[in-house]
Formats: sequence, structure tokens, C-alpha cells
Amino acid sequence: MNLHEYQAKDILRHYNIPVPEFKVIERVDEVELALDEMGLDQAIVKIQVHAGGRGKAGGVKFAKSRKEILQEAERLIGFHLVNNQTGPLGVISHKILLTSPVDIEKEYYMGAIIDRENARAVLIASPEGGMEIEEIAEKTPEKILTLPIGLDGTLKPYQLYTLTEFMGWEGALAEQGAQIARGLAAAFIEKDASLLEINPLVKTPQGRLYAVDAKLSIDDNALFRQKELATFEDLTQITESEALAREHDLAYIGLMGEIGCMVNGAGLAMATMDIIQHFGAQPANFLDVGGSATKEKVAEGFKIILQDRSVKAILVNIFGGIMNCATVAHGVISAAKDLHLKVPLIVRLEGTNVEEGRKILKESGLAIIAADDLSDAAEKAVKAIKGGS
Repeated sequence: MNLHEYQAKDILRHYNIPVPEFKVIERVDEVELALDEMGLDQAIVKIQVHAGGRGKAGGVKFAKSRKEILQEAERLIGFHLVNNQTGPLGVISHKILLTSPVDIEKEYYMGAIIDRENARAVLIASPEGGMEIEEIAEKTPEKILTLPIGLDGTLKPYQLYTLTEFMGWEGALAEQGAQIARGLAAAFIEKDASLLEINPLVKTPQGRLYAVDAKLSIDDNALFRQKELATFEDLTQITESEALAREHDLAYIGLMGEIGCMVNGAGLAMATMDIIQHFGAQPANFLDVGGSATKEKVAEGFKIILQDRSVKAILVNIFGGIMNCATVAHGVISAAKDLHLKVPLIVRLEGTNVEEGRKILKESGLAIIAADDLSDAAEKAVKAIKGGS
């Protein structure tokens, strides 16, 4: 689950990481009061969306007067950001952040991620900030330091010394940098984060370090114990279909193809999407109904898939382990009848009670295209959208 910048900064503050003063604004008429409270006549105005590239798209502006701040606030509340991170539908900023300008002498990078190859959390730092860390890693890998974070969210003294030396920090600056690193590592572990990034971390001419921008993503699987963070979720930053899927405990991601996919299991979903592409078409979505889906959940899955008007066929690919194929068959039939399904429906069932499931589908009286295996199902789905038999 992604958090907004202002939410990430609130958490950084809790871990004694300095951030410039800011206010979150939802309406233009809130701007004047916010500026009075902060004592500002100049401000950085930033859209709040779950995507990067805001500055390049015009979503971050330095306003040099109150008149400019009001103009930018009016322009940026409701700003529609479309870039390679958002996809063609884009996202809309319903809030903006007003923050104090910071004089920048130098920019750094500091973040934490899960190193899946080595199965551990790591701190990543670079004396080159303001750029994508992937770009730094590709062009100048020697400018990246990686340090393992302890399971308790701590960094050892020698690691902090290595960090400050690598970043070129001395004296009071080294003390500040070490404090920020300790706070970032603790926040990453304690908040069950999958990504925590400060970019840029800046040094002012006065020798102070500030987290000017922050990005935080929480592991969805840990939200049951991060109840406060779970309330931070902003469903306006995902599509209507994705929001509906979450309500019904379905895993859904919209894609750009024409064949809707309903499966049970992420691995099966990936295989289904791959084989659809192998036969010359594109999947319209990733929809996983889970290992113990009910008839009702299957029906909701159909509704979500059909919200995408680009869907020209639906491929149901179910392997019944815990799930009973007969249950799936009843769910498919019920959904097809209730929704007056008008697109071709291809169904492949395998596993527990599969013969009963296939019999139910065959005797339904519906124009369901049965498939013997995954290749057969994908090939029939592709033929269906291309006018074949």
C-alpha cells in the first residue's frame, strides 16, 4: 500500500528525521490560513498523488508570492497526472502540500528496501540525490552504499561510521546523518515497509540536513498489524475496479488488453497472461479470486472484469485444490446469467471435483466454450476475439 508524501513525512518526523514545515490543503480557501500559520509568503506547492515524476509534469511549483501560491493551488487541486508510472488513465491530486522552501547546497539519497535476493532489509545511500536510484546504480554504481539493517531495525556503530565516511559527512553533519539513518532503518522495520525513500535528502548552506521529499510503501500482508497505517489508504489513487476488488478481497490489476482473466493463484495468473500473449493477444487484467473463492466472489469477479469495456472475451482458468470445481462452475453460470454476458466465455477447470464442474457447465444451456488445458483455453480465447471458432 502506497502512502502520500505528507503521510510519509509525518512518520519520518516521529522518528526524529527533520522535514521542512508543511500543511496539507484540500480547498483553495484553506491556503491563506495555512500560510499565516506557517508565516510564509513563498512556498513550494506539490500535488499529492501515488506516483513519481510530479515535477516534470508540472505538479511541483515554487511560488514566490501569496498571489502565485493561490494561483498554483487553484491549478494543482484536481491536477490530472498522466505519465509512465500512472498509465494512460492517470491519477488525480485531491490534495496539495504547501511546504517551506529550503536553500539547497547539496542533494543526497537515502532509502531502505527489501533485498529479496539475500532475504534481508537494506539501507541504500548515495551522495548523489535528486535522481532515480536506478539511474545512479546503472551509470555510477560506485556511488551507492548498501548496508544490511538488523531484524530489530538497528544499524551498528561501524555501519554508521561507514555511511558518514561514504557520504562525506563530518562533525555535526555526520551526527545528523547518522541520526537520520537510524530513524529511517527503525521506521522501515517497525512500519513493515517495502520501500522507504528520502530523495532528495538535502544539506542547507547552514549545514542542516532535511528530508525534502519522501516515499513510503507498506507491505499489504502486514496491514493487519498496522491498523493506523491501513486507514491512510487513498482509494482515489486506484481505479474504480481495483477499489471494488479490494472490497471483496479480490486481487485485481487492470491491464491494456482484450481478454479478461479470472484465475485462482498468482502463479496461475502469470502463466495465463503469458500464454495469452504467446497466442497473439493481450490480457485485460490480472484477477485472482483466491484459493477458496465462493460462488458470490466469482460473480463479483465477473462484474469487475466487465467494467472494462475493452474486454472482448473472458478466460476462466481454475485449478481446484482447496477450491471445488463444482462451486466455480455454479458461480460462473450464475454470473453469466445475472450479467447477461455478451462476450465469449472460455472456461478451463482442473482439480477437485472437476468432472462434476464440467458437467454443470455443459448442462447449463449457456454458450460456454470448454477447454481441455491451459494452451487450449488461451488459443480458443484468442480465436474468439479475432473472429475464429
